[in-house]
Amino acid sequence: MQNKGIIKVFTIVFGLVCIYQLSFSFIAGKIERDAEAFAEQRIAASEENYAKKREALEDHYLDSIGEKEMFLGITYNSAKEKELNKGLDLKGGINVTLQVSVEDILRSLSNDSKDPAFNKALSMANEMQKDSQKDYVDLFFEAFESTGGKLASPDIFANKSLSDEINFDMTNDEVKPVIRKKIDNAVLSAFEILRQRIDKFGVTQPDIQRLGSSGRIMVELPGAKDIERIKNLLQSTAELEFWHVYKAGELQPFLAQANSLLKKLEESKEQPETKKDSISSEEGDLEELLTEVDDTLETEKNPLFDLIVQPGFQSGPVIATFNIEDTAKVNSYLQNPKIRQLLPADKKYVDFAWGKTPDKSETIDLYAIKGNREQEAPLSGNVIVDATQTYDQMGRVAVSMQMNGKGARIWEEMTRKAYEEGSQIAIVLDNVVYSAPGVSTGAISGGRSEITGDFNIEEGQDLANVLNAGRLPASADIIQSAIVGPSLGQAAIESGTISFVLALVLVFIFMIFYYGKAGLFADIALLVNILFIFGILAGLGAVLTLPGIAGIVLTIGMAVDANVIIFERIREELRKGKSQVDSMRQGFKGALPAIIDANITTALAGIILLVFGTGPIKGFATTLLIGLATSVFTSIFVTQLLTDSFLHNGKKLTYATSITKNWFRNVKVDFLGRRKYFYWGSGIFLLIGTISVFTQGLDFGVDFLGGRTYVVKFDHDVNASEVEDKLIADFGSIDAKTYGQNNQLKIVTKYRIDDTGENVEKEIQQKLYGSLKGYLPADMTFDEFGIGGNTSDKNIGLLQTTKVGPTIADDIKQSSVWAIMGALIMIFLYILLRFKKWQYSLGGVIALFHDAWFIIVCFSLFYKIMPFSLEIDQAFIAAILTIIGYSINDTVIIYDRVREYLNEGHPSWTMKQTINDALSSTLSRSINTSLTVLIVLLAIFLFGGESIRGFMFALLIGILTGVYSTLFVASGITYDTMKGKEGDEKKKVEA
Repeated sequence: MQNKGIIKVFTIVFGLVCIYQLSFSFIAGKIERDAEAFAEQRIAASEENYAKKREALEDHYLDSIGEKEMFLGITYNSAKEKELNKGLDLKGGINVTLQVSVEDILRSLSNDSKDPAFNKALSMANEMQKDSQKDYVDLFFEAFESTGGKLASPDIFANKSLSDEINFDMTNDEVKPVIRKKIDNAVLSAFEILRQRIDKFGVTQPDIQRLGSSGRIMVELPGAKDIERIKNLLQSTAELEFWHVYKAGELQPFLAQANSLLKKLEESKEQPETKKDSISSEEGDLEELLTEVDDTLETEKNPLFDLIVQPGFQSGPVIATFNIEDTAKVNSYLQNPKIRQLLPADKKYVDFAWGKTPDKSETIDLYAIKGNREQEAPLSGNVIVDATQTYDQMGRVAVSMQMNGKGARIWEEMTRKAYEEGSQIAIVLDNVVYSAPGVSTGAISGGRSEITGDFNIEEGQDLANVLNAGRLPASADIIQSAIVGPSLGQAAIESGTISFVLALVLVFIFMIFYYGKAGLFADIALLVNILFIFGILAGLGAVLTLPGIAGIVLTIGMAVDANVIIFERIREELRKGKSQVDSMRQGFKGALPAIIDANITTALAGIILLVFGTGPIKGFATTLLIGLATSVFTSIFVTQLLTDSFLHNGKKLTYATSITKNWFRNVKVDFLGRRKYFYWGSGIFLLIGTISVFTQGLDFGVDFLGGRTYVVKFDHDVNASEVEDKLIADFGSIDAKTYGQNNQLKIVTKYRIDDTGENVEKEIQQKLYGSLKGYLPADMTFDEFGIGGNTSDKNIGLLQTTKVGPTIADDIKQSSVWAIMGALIMIFLYILLRFKKWQYSLGGVIALFHDAWFIIVCFSLFYKIMPFSLEIDQAFIAAILTIIGYSINDTVIIYDRVREYLNEGHPSWTMKQTINDALSSTLSRSINTSLTVLIVLLAIFLFGGESIRGFMFALLIGILTGVYSTLFVASGITYDTMKGKEGDEKKKVEA
């Protein structure tokens, strides 16, 4: 082997670099285990708030030794920054896709235009977006064009704020690029603001990305535990405003009048008649009568006053205090047009707002803000130049703010007015009144102010964080989310580790059993390959996910493929009587084109996965592509270094054992002669499956339909059908299935899927908790039911939640179709380029269609009877693309051998004999590589965890059908399409 010294040095140096990169992970892991032991020694599991206390102790330990040198200048903090990143499914945490509201941006650019054409176009765009994958701004432009309106109208975009870029004479086509640029800048601003908020949040290894030009931003925070806090941090627009407020005494006459009018409105409703002759001796009739009487008496109550828990003080800013559960009803009363007509002329612009609710409080305060015609606050948060979490004079958590010069002048005027009138100023963040302090010392100069309220230190820090980062240019709704509890992440690590080790051991044993000492060299190369994969992942800062582990384990099986190709070629050369050294060199040289072709076609599918996939699928694609590259290097160069060194000492290497040395020797099978039987067999099965697809359908997951998924664990086995019946009464359409163990359920629902408010998720989880309460421990609270809430060893309750909005579900479907079509087209073109004949490409692509559809029909036929989920989701698409890559790998090996035979020139061979001999001579390779991959996949399928079991099932079917289609479909199609062009079977074939 040429340049053997360079390759040896590179392998050693690169191996040491990988060990160095992985050392950070070992050091960080060791210190974190020490922190866990430190916490366990100092707190009993039975203590109240055990989880939070333990977490606090662990954080204290890690903070105390964060900058202490541990090994060769490496500290815990530096090791943590460079360790191998674990994904959401291994570490727990949250992954969300935020949709920055382009509608809000358009309204802001138009100065909240009231133009009928503008608002009609926005409404039309909202409807069109439900069934379209186009960007919202493009849909808006389409809708606006249909109204015949002019974008450069002074009532729309030709306003004062845009006067430097848009004038009245511009056409719609001239305005559009300006608006697109403004929107892109706004989304970029939102991205930067979110990044600043996240950077200050303190989560290690956060990941935030813009997703194209759609206005979507993906945020992943592995290891994050306070989920609600994070969601509030991400979705808060941080729109800070300062308003004058009315005193309670100023609004009391209005409230009295409102209560009286509401009472009259209730009394005017048609009342049920209660005549004596309607009284019956029947018990049911008597109950109905009593109900009617109760309904009648209900109208005699005070609709508004009866809801007040505590009235406000005459001179205070709180109008009244209500129960939180009554806020919707109070809002409906105060927003009623008939009620608002009761407001005096000098108070007609009053805007009612709720205060901030303290933790675990059941009541909330109502304020009356002094609005104006434009409803613009006298002072807004854009004047804040610095915000810091501090404490007020009473020792309560507060946020101190410093304003710029302009803000300081306005603030001084506002505080002077409040002092003179003895009134208060409300500090409002995102329509919530945080505090409404009075001014007792005269006008406040210098621009310093303070927000106080019933919030804890973390909330104070978050508030200061968002104020420093600035307000979002538009609202950001969570349209897709995945939340994984730490216990589920730990289970995933354990199952992934088991599957990884088991697969590795089985492959090691098989290679030594079949190839003897040569197999041992392949195993050593495989260990080097694994070191390279993990080292590169750590060095690139890539994220390791459970599908990523599956990708590495699959790479183990596929890495052996190159060694099998090489060893089989060497065995062929040995059978020809060549020497050990010559056979080895010729074997490596002859196998190289097949190895490169096979890995490139698989890599094409991996690239498509990387481009079109999201989240865990990208993790799978990343490890697959890295694994393919390292596998080629280690199989060709490391294995050759080992065998060359062994043979250099004059030792004998047989590349087989006494048991396997004659296996598949002199095999001659007439594959093409039987091809029509297999055509018919495949055709009949696929026809039955196709009928099933169109009648029984497929089990589409939330990735394609939209919806919410909850994984819930109970402390005892539960009946999925019984629980589903219970949930249907509360949620309507819902599906509950056993998920792995009999005490775990996967619950899927589309209930309120279009709602994106901040409190919607919590409300739905509370509803789920209420529905499942009969199956949970009697003393389990809602907080304990939530992710990470239960601290017992059993980890009962909610383990994982996922949400996919209907719009993003449509996008996932479209991208999945493009991914599969793109992979097939790229593979077709590559085979055409390499083999120069379209018949090869056609045979290969038809075989791939066969494999993909075979998997789909199997999922349709068996999803109702299998004891595990066979959902059609993004993981399924990843499986299809992986099989496309692997199956064409098999096919290309055959095509390479056919090309080799044609180039060698066998005058007496017909095309049929050429293809049959190519298939027969590579049969041992096809079986051995498929067997090693099947061993690996079976290990992952059995021990890799419930979340990827359907994915593994698809791969198992795909590997089997891939071998089948290579032998009996691809080769047959290629032969049948070449017969007419190449001549009769009896004619000689020229190279």
